[in-house]
Amino acid sequence: MITLSVVVPVRDAEPYIADALTSLTRNARADFEFIVVDDGSADETPLIVEDFRGELPGLTVLRNTVAAGLADARNLGLSLASGRYVTFLDGDDWVAPGYLARLVEAVDGLGCDFVRVDHVQVEGRRRVLNRAPEHRRGVVLPPREGILPSNTKTMVDYPYAWAGIYRRDLGDLLTFPGHLHTAEDRPWIWRLHREARSFAAVSLAGVFYRRLVPNSLTRIGDERQLHFFDAFELVFAQVRDEEDLLPKAVRSFCALLAHHLELSDRYSPELRRRFTARAGEVLAGLPPALVAGSGLEPERAELLRPLLPDDVYAEVRLP
Repeated sequence: MITLSVVVPVRDAEPYIADALTSLTRNARADFEFIVVDDGSADETPLIVEDFRGELPGLTVLRNTVAAGLADARNLGLSLASGRYVTFLDGDDWVAPGYLARLVEAVDGLGCDFVRVDHVQVEGRRRVLNRAPEHRRGVVLPPREGILPSNTKTMVDYPYAWAGIYRRDLGDLLTFPGHLHTAEDRPWIWRLHREARSFAAVSLAGVFYRRLVPNSLTRIGDERQLHFFDAFELVFAQVRDEEDLLPKAVRSFCALLAHHLELSDRYSPELRRRFTARAGEVLAGLPPALVAGSGLEPERAELLRPLLPDDVYAEVRLP
């Protein structure tokens, strides 16, 4: 019987994938399986992955000839997973020796639907510990308690799928919106916290998250960035009739929109026009009072002002 399935989506990660898979060899157990989904890589990634067939027990390799995106690659891996639990690892990250066993021990010991963990952010030689924003550690909680309050960072603002372990019998709650090529984890984490029965956060930091990777979508300003709006429209659809949760969703959207606008120089003039037009449409569809109460810092709030329609702007008094 397989205890843990590790799903590893990868695309064009030639400089990093050997590090990721080597770290998994240092975590391998007879009851662990590793499912690598090569999402249409055009570099040497497939050859490097093949080199690990004899080194990583329990390795299954799938390959999309045409890139489908991170969400669909994860979903494909999930469809083949047979473990009692599932976790994820991106192809440019790595895990500490023995980390996966400790992850299983944590969820086994707590007996909840999913467990979230801290992670280490890596920028060159710099290492920074990023803690999951739930301060109650090792305590089983209702997942909805991880959403609020609205005015501070909470677990739905910590959407990293690889920073946790999940019971596979959560079923559809683990699948990602397949049409999204970025921000797919935002509606995913909201749905998980709204519909699952129990979760916990533990002080375990064994995932090393490599930042500033050149081909990462966080660094590329192409039209896939427009999927940010599609992702949050899915979030808004989930909470539209939940008066307690909608303010949090609006605040999170406004904060992330401001962040995107701060980085808009990476967009072409045409994409910048499309991005700001879409932003205005989404903002116009939100309750003006909630946009006004989103509590952004003055500098970020100022970025949103030009995007508000006149009738909404008249009602909104951003600081």
